Amino acid sequence: MPGEDAFTVEGVVAGVLSERTCHVKLANGHVVFGFLTGEARNRVHLVDGQRLLMKLSPFDLSEGRVLREITKI
Repeated sequence: MPGEDAFTVEGVVAGVLSERTCHVKLANGHVVFGFLTGEARNRVHLVDGQRLLMKLSPFDLSEGRVLREITKI
């Protein structure tokens, strides 16, 4: 089934590009492109320094989908 190989990671917003896209710095130091889809568009408002939970595909580790915020600033 699609999405079974995907895994979740925590990251910190390193830069907001628009209201639905951002750069996210992961714990290992890599910076990936993050984007909001679905219900997260209504629940998450991107701010620099915000902690996020993301879903990454093992086939493309350069971008991921933002699932939710971990803490509010």
